[in-house]
Amino acid sequence: MWLALPPGLLKMRRLLLVVWLGLIALAAGLLPGLLAGPAWAVFAALPLALMAWGWGMTERNWRSWRYAERADDLLISRGVLWREETVVPYGRMQLVEVTSGPVERHFGLASVQLHTAAAATDATIPGLDPAEAERLRDRLTELGEARSAGL
Repeated sequence: MWLALPPGLLKMRRLLLVVWLGLIALAAGLLPGLLAGPAWAVFAALPLALMAWGWGMTERNWRSWRYAERADDLLISRGVLWREETVVPYGRMQLVEVTSGPVERHFGLASVQLHTAAAATDATIPGLDPAEAERLRDRLTELGEARSAGL
């Protein structure tokens, strides 16, 4: 059964989009407007257009993320144009981390990062509720230890 990411991740990414592109739009409109004349303030339109486009694309990207716990492995699926599915066998997991930066903590989010022997199969599940991230970490660690014991 596929599980989707919580809406808090979408809110966080949209806020970051608005803050950064808003500051760029302000600088792109204010500086040329003051230095070269008011007509040059039109340069602020480009970051604002990019912000409008990014608003919709952020939601499409957020909707594409999902994960599923199966009997022998964890599936992580993501991507809008290029769909990517990562299969991480429980027996190959070496380390499962829960991380949460200052912005993520403000929104009540955490990420689960999986490390395996092969660097190509390292995977991350961003924007989870901290309780779900800890539950997933504990479950994956338990399943990883059980599966690797037979190797």
